[in-house]
Amino acid sequence: MSIDIDTARRVAKLARIRVEEDALPALASEFNAVLGFIEQLSEVDVEGVEPMTSVTPQRLKRRQDGVTDGNMQEKILKNAPDAREGFFAVPKVVE
Repeated sequence: MSIDIDTARRVAKLARIRVEEDALPALASEFNAVLGFIEQLSEVDVEGVEPMTSVTPQRLKRRQDGVTDGNMQEKILKNAPDAREGFFAVPKVVE
């Protein structure tokens, strides 16, 4: 796939980026370089390779998922600038 100047202009417009006319050929060239790299990546054989979260092997830390009572409404609302009837009160933002 090749990106021409008209396509680069359209992509810039869709991305809401102002690109001067004289900079469009360089932008199209950069797009083509990126697409060329992506094509190279598609040639890599990844059959049998497990997905990784990092390049170094590590295990994700897990904790017991337990339901707690909470029951700290008064403590939590004590720090609120404005609390009414057991809830946070916020200013109206929609008219």
